[in-house]
Amino acid sequence: MDVFAEYLASINDPIQRARTEEVLAWVMEKFPNLSPKIGWNQPMFTDHDTYIIGFSVAKKHLAVAPEAAGISRYADEIAKAGYDHTNLLMRIKWELPIDYALLSRMIEFNIADKADCSTFWRK
Repeated sequence: MDVFAEYLASINDPIQRARTEEVLAWVMEKFPNLSPKIGWNQPMFTDHDTYIIGFSVAKKHLAVAPEAAGISRYADEIAKAGYDHTNLLMRIKWELPIDYALLSRMIEFNIADKADCSTFWRK
């Protein structure tokens, strides 16, 4: 978690900080082959230098960004979990539980879908 220490320290709200740390630690434990990084001042995870998923903190939610392909593929499940989304990210309101099974499927999808990807972002 050292790579995220400065980012986490910058989150003023202790509940938001703890929740974000919990999610990042979960990703690191569940997907140890992913590389944790800070990019564009946000925590993210990559696989063979290609983007897999990123996170950011907002006043009312934790944003999860699995790229447009991840949002599109899981739009119905995102809605069923009670989250809203844009084309590029889903928003988990701080008071809602984290659907780790959904998050896991999104990450697994990106790892598999981008296995042969040689660029950071999908083209």
